[in-house]
Amino acid sequence: MADRTDRTAFLRADEYIAERARTALAQIDPILLQRILELLARAPKVFVYGAGRSGIIGRALAMRLVQAGLSAYVIGESVTPIVQRGDLVIIFSNRGESYSSIQTANIVRREGAELIVVTGRSSSKLAHAATVLVALQFPDDPDRPLLAPLGTVFEAASLRFGDALVAEWMHVRGETEESMRRRHAIMV
Repeated sequence: MADRTDRTAFLRADEYIAERARTALAQIDPILLQRILELLARAPKVFVYGAGRSGIIGRALAMRLVQAGLSAYVIGESVTPIVQRGDLVIIFSNRGESYSSIQTANIVRREGAELIVVTGRSSSKLAHAATVLVALQFPDDPDRPLLAPLGTVFEAASLRFGDALVAEWMHVRGETEESMRRRHAIMV
């Protein structure tokens, strides 16, 4: 049986991660959010990409975008169409320096698609390629490695960003949970 300190670490980590994610999202400029919604509305297709856990966050967003009525795809899947001029690509990358993310961004720009970069480093190579930059930045402190190792805070904030973006899309477009449910893969 686990001792009491395990539960304490669990609760401290939960609060730590939630507070940092909440603080980062609160700093997103409403004008930036409006620009993202405009890009979503105009794009014939929306693509998401990320490596590792950032890719899992991207997959979750793609699923919700489909349920919200958009044509959304995950880059790297065998059934994903090619990115074309006018499409929108969203890349999640904490450090913004992974080779695969930078290579994807270069292809996106070459093809004339719009690029939203969600990153923890606004000065990264990936950030410089963005049409729209969403910088989720977190001050480092001694508790982070113990309570939120590696990219945990970025990933948690990115998931919340995607979910909040979908909620805003629903509000603006008049979507409901029922209309989304009808587009759910298994019609729950």
